[in-house]
Amino acid sequence: MKFLTIVFAFVSIAVTSWAQSRPQASVSVSQPPVKERFIKVSDIVWASPKGQNLTMDIYTPNTGKASYPVIVMFHGGAWLINNKSIMEEASAYLANNSDYVVCNVNYRLLPDQNNTVKLNEVVEDVFGAVLWVKDNIARYKGNPGQVIVTGDSAGGHLATMIATQGNNLESDGFAGPTLGFTPTYLPKGKTAEQVAKENGLAVQAAIISYGAFDLYGSALGGFEKDSNFFWAMAKAKSRGLFGDGINATDNPAPYKQVSPLYNIPKASERKLPPLLFTVGSKDNLTTPASIEAYIAKLKEAGHTEIEYWVHEGRPHAYLDSGSNEFLGISFKKDAPQALDKMIAFLNKIFYQG
Repeated sequence: MKFLTIVFAFVSIAVTSWAQSRPQASVSVSQPPVKERFIKVSDIVWASPKGQNLTMDIYTPNTGKASYPVIVMFHGGAWLINNKSIMEEASAYLANNSDYVVCNVNYRLLPDQNNTVKLNEVVEDVFGAVLWVKDNIARYKGNPGQVIVTGDSAGGHLATMIATQGNNLESDGFAGPTLGFTPTYLPKGKTAEQVAKENGLAVQAAIISYGAFDLYGSALGGFEKDSNFFWAMAKAKSRGLFGDGINATDNPAPYKQVSPLYNIPKASERKLPPLLFTVGSKDNLTTPASIEAYIAKLKEAGHTEIEYWVHEGRPHAYLDSGSNEFLGISFKKDAPQALDKMIAFLNKIFYQG
């Protein structure tokens, strides 16, 4: 387990663009500039929990439609590193090659606020981001009634939490006798309970790229220890996901509450949106077997609107911006096929119905 944790660390290092480190081909001065197919608004502050500004970039296609479905995207990085910049190329690709508004979102990381952020607060951030989008996206030509959540690795976990636990909202969050979530952003004049009653966090589709589904198992396997190299990468002291003094062995409840594996609703009680799961065939962290096991549990619970796609020959992190020569991956080589698969999945739902 320690070995896999170290592999995970190196796989998910925030990469820089290969283009910045290699000689550039000469460009004729007569060549017209490339015209993007979208308008981008950067660093919109959508919430400021405990004084920390959280931002998102919004990409709106300029293809002439009055309104577009909305993709809300969350980056990976083990909840410890990275920010929305790691998803910039994926966001631009989607906006350039499809008719969807894309919201590329920053959320708090565990080392933020003097290394005090708890995992449930990270979940509350992404819940809040979806609610902010629904309240505000119309001004960017987005349709608040057609929202898709997506993310890779840790971001895939967070997108899954929205799809499966978006109705588990409580004003006291994890502080009371039951474990619910208080979104970082709430519509004006509404409580968490009112949003839950109105099904305010409902989304119309979810795309999960090599997501993590068992934080409880990860904690038991050493995630909270120095052997998880991500803490060093984040320049933070290793600690419990819910603070010092709480551990998965003695208090499994909060760990299981943030683990989609243990919170699959029965389809007869709560229907999930259409789901697409993608993973690289050579992913040694979130392996195809782990994705298939989660899908099997979803099907056991009666959920049937599920698609699954394996990106042959690819490891973890194939959606990241830039290139990583050590891992042999690059956005231009590895991401487009996966993103095209996502677009096709969404088009069947929103444009061919």
